[in-house]
Amino acid sequence: MRRKWVTLAVATTVAATACSGQGDDVSGEIAAPPSDPAKVSGEITVLTNRTDQISDGTLEKYAAEFRKVYPRVKVKFEGLTDYEGETRIRMNTENYGDVLLIPNSLSVEQYPTFFAPLGKAGDLSAKFDYTDHATVDGKVYGLANIGVANGFVYNKAVWEKAGISDWPATPEEFVADLETIKARTGAVPYYTNYKDGWPLTNWTNAIGSPGCDPGAYDALATTEKPWAEGSDLYTIDKLLYTIVEKKLAEPDPTTTNWEDSKSRIGTGKVASMWLGSWAISQMRAAAEAAGENPDDIAFMPFPARKDGKPCSVLRPDYQYAVNVHSGKKAAARAWIDWYITKSGQAASEGSVSSVKGAPLPGTLKAFSDNDVTLIPQHQKNVAQVNAINKASEIGITAQDYRQKLVDVARGAADGDMESYFAELNGKWAEAQQTLGG
Repeated sequence: MRRKWVTLAVATTVAATACSGQGDDVSGEIAAPPSDPAKVSGEITVLTNRTDQISDGTLEKYAAEFRKVYPRVKVKFEGLTDYEGETRIRMNTENYGDVLLIPNSLSVEQYPTFFAPLGKAGDLSAKFDYTDHATVDGKVYGLANIGVANGFVYNKAVWEKAGISDWPATPEEFVADLETIKARTGAVPYYTNYKDGWPLTNWTNAIGSPGCDPGAYDALATTEKPWAEGSDLYTIDKLLYTIVEKKLAEPDPTTTNWEDSKSRIGTGKVASMWLGSWAISQMRAAAEAAGENPDDIAFMPFPARKDGKPCSVLRPDYQYAVNVHSGKKAAARAWIDWYITKSGQAASEGSVSSVKGAPLPGTLKAFSDNDVTLIPQHQKNVAQVNAINKASEIGITAQDYRQKLVDVARGAADGDMESYFAELNGKWAEAQQTLGG
């Protein structure tokens, strides 16, 4: 199902192509929430990565409830298996649905090219969290349905079988726990999901957790060596490297399978995976489908402590936007607002609602019980970070550089951790200097 992150470098080409077909008459039109549902009509197409919810009828059930409020609007869903790749191609035209999830390949500065503004930042930030992640010149171009905490999805029964009941407090303790799991159970201690690639990008979302610093990602704009010892990226990537180097991951990462990994962790064949909290409900559903106890699926924060407490970065999931070329902007905005505030989808899937003041879901009860600090990810310098990231050709939000990290760790690529980190630091510093950082 999930987010297949791609390098930001491709976005420039997409933007240039799409700009050529955009008229000035639509570029600034606000997709405002309609005041009278009876006056809103038309058929809208909603692009989605949730192909599973199309096949099982879940989205149609939401659409049926929506029609009770907006009887003259028909919602049609189009599921894209490779959402990032297929949407990127579609956005070379004006035909990319009426409502869509903002692709990760776009930088925030490009949002006005493709999406209609949804309103002023001051107004929307009072109602929804994470609006700063989609704000350009005081206007908001996307609204997240849910927020995502980051951590390890793990099979508690497997960990307990290995004699482990407490969360590890350091990366070294985490690795030691995986070694114990390997020695005492038949489970694969950690599953990389290397072949699908995009799950590896979620490790970037740990930036901020080791030091409990909401500004850690922003600080990359002025950090010459992000992979220097003691930094968040060093700590994060060293942990992944060590897991693979010590053969605590699957024997052949080139054969991993995302959908299969759900049942593997659900049945105890896999002990842990680093993902967002959105994955908890999916893994529990897989466990239940296999006849296992869904409550065995649990969630733990990154193994680090600040003043004795663990921290987890809370950031938005995909953000919903209205196609700037859509002729049904009112209907499109109606769907977005209703889906986020009235559908109950976030609660039903155990996700963190983006609506201000919404309580944490039951899936994160362990976080509440264990005083995990949830920190937002600041986005003040995101444009500078994106520019350096693109110029360096590293792609910290893409999968390639971590796939190479795994390859180096397992001996399938030349070098070692120190040489690879030195290479990454060199590319980052050069790009930063070139851009005048």
